[in-house]
Amino acid sequence: MSAPDTNVDRQTEKHKPSLLGIGAVVVFALVALGLFLLMVFDRGGEQDKVEAPASAAEVQAVIDGTAD
Repeated sequence: MSAPDTNVDRQTEKHKPSLLGIGAVVVFALVALGLFLLMVFDRGGEQDKVEAPASAAEVQAVIDGTAD
């Protein structure tokens, strides 16, 4: 059986704060998910390139502290 006294307009007004709260949470969750995905898939742009030493002598000089 259905409810005998159904007033949709009255129920809409009565539940408006709850529906607005649910909507706000959904929007917040979508924004948070979007930011999370941006952080996860961010490639970071151009990376600084570091030149590798040309020889083992250069590496040893850095270890010894006598490199230029």
